[in-house]
Amino acid sequence: MKMKLRTVIYSGKVEIDNVPIYSCTTCNRSEVFPEVKPDLSGLIAQLGAQPDKQTFLFNECNEWASILVEAKADKQQTDRTAFERLVEQRINKLLDLYLLAQTLNDEAWILDLKKRLEQISRRTLLT
Repeated sequence: MKMKLRTVIYSGKVEIDNVPIYSCTTCNRSEVFPEVKPDLSGLIAQLGAQPDKQTFLFNECNEWASILVEAKADKQQTDRTAFERLVEQRINKLLDLYLLAQTLNDEAWILDLKKRLEQISRRTLLT
């Protein structure tokens, strides 16, 4: 199965762009990248049963989607070493921001950065 960034439509009204999806060209089966499922489900739960028409960029709320969008833009998605370097750079950037947030005592920012680091760690723990 190949991974692609696709648009997920929820309730016929909400477009969620840049969702990592595994797609099989042989059987036409698609599956959401397991590491992003909790965040996608959480976003959908926040929207409720009767959401207004709107569009979201999933890469703005999920670190794996963000890294994959960056890799796609850099044409590095096929080079595993380059991709791993992108992941390492993103972790380092988030840790630097975490230190800054701690210095500023910005609790909301600290919680957001913890969430983002946890998103990345889901995959690293599974590989």
